[in-house]
Amino acid sequence: MGSFKVTLDRIEEGIAVLLVRDKELIKINIPLSLLPSESREGDILDITIARNLQETEDAKKRVSSLLEKLKNKSIG
Repeated sequence: MGSFKVTLDRIEEGIAVLLVRDKELIKINIPLSLLPSESREGDILDITIARNLQETEDAKKRVSSLLEKLKNKSIG
């Protein structure tokens, strides 16, 4: 399910409460600042979630490098 539609149900203190379409039983809270600036209550929004393999690999390398540096510091 890489893409799906949500309804912007309401906005509470800078948090957008989204309901996944169909039966609208799944609720997602997200900072309003991450939505398009013109978003309003009642709007239908398209959401896409995709894995970013390159950034995942880069993050793994970065963490591995930091762990190696920490290990070397504790030894020396």
